[in-house]
Amino acid sequence: MPTTATFDELTSLAGRDLGWTEWAQIAQDRVNTFADAVDDHQWIHTDPERAKDGPFGGAIAHGFLTLSLATRFWSELLETEGVTTKVNYGLDKVRFISPVPVGSRVRMNAVIAEVEEVKGGGVQFTVDQTFEIEGSERPAVVARGLYRFYR
Repeated sequence: MPTTATFDELTSLAGRDLGWTEWAQIAQDRVNTFADAVDDHQWIHTDPERAKDGPFGGAIAHGFLTLSLATRFWSELLETEGVTTKVNYGLDKVRFISPVPVGSRVRMNAVIAEVEEVKGGGVQFTVDQTFEIEGSERPAVVARGLYRFYR
């Protein structure tokens, strides 16, 4: 169940662990579509046959593909009322800890580290995000994201 808050309640979410999302499948077609979008067709991502003999034993997702799933995952963790605009404001720190094998599943945990009011009638969230690979001890990605919500 996602956390639900009105715009006026958003500042009270500082320190809140929003929990884990559902799992998302990292299929080869998703990796190929991402490769087309960013023009990165490196064989470790898009050539599963060649990748079998590569350093990871198979094709892996782009790190930025995994990170980009934060947008999808946010909607599973936080529902808001009275918010008209949500903006990805930036990243303070990102680390791609473990490669994500094609065919695996990932999910995200989000902890709201800080919430502050910003110009224009908005609020900025600083969020610690951890992307987990199903069955792996080490995370795929850890990132500190910045998001702005406006009325």
